[in-house]
Amino acid sequence: MEIGTTDTSELHSVEALLDSGATRSLINRDLVRSKGMNTRTLSHNILVFNVDSSPNKVEQISEVVNVVLRYKTHSERMFLAVSGLGK
Repeated sequence: MEIGTTDTSELHSVEALLDSGATRSLINRDLVRSKGMNTRTLSHNILVFNVDSSPNKVEQISEVVNVVLRYKTHSERMFLAVSGLGK
């Protein structure tokens, strides 16, 4: 899959987990930093909880990245919440 940034039009090839069941669409913080993607700070942080309702170790999401996701012939513009997703 490719991710294109909306502000710089840079394309990045990435591996992705589609329809993970998460409430929001997320992107790994380490990927955003390593690719130098620009983020936007949210006006209010989003609390993060695990499936069992316990607080996630990330605790809060404070920024998003504006991208166009491309897979084969489908493309979609999205705001992805930046979070620590591990490996």
